[in-house]
Amino acid sequence: MGWLWAIIVGFVLGLLAKAILPGKQHSPLWLTTVFGILGAIAGNAIAEGLGVAETRGIDWSRHAFQLVAAIIIVFLGDRAYMALRGGTKRRA
Repeated sequence: MGWLWAIIVGFVLGLLAKAILPGKQHSPLWLTTVFGILGAIAGNAIAEGLGVAETRGIDWSRHAFQLVAAIIIVFLGDRAYMALRGGTKRRA
């Protein structure tokens, strides 16, 4: 069941990151989900390192780290995706 939650959280984080970032992101939905999963993993690691991964109630700080990490990973991942695809379309 843990992998299912990872996919759901990654999907939500990826979509939130895409909504927050300005402009259009070109990466497909499956790749955005993967970026969101990576953001959740990175955010958990940062929260664990700072000692705020487990708190009473809702772990708002951990979720904030996950979202910030997802935003950074979606941004960089989309840049890498476009670079591998040949960049953006040029206007005539």
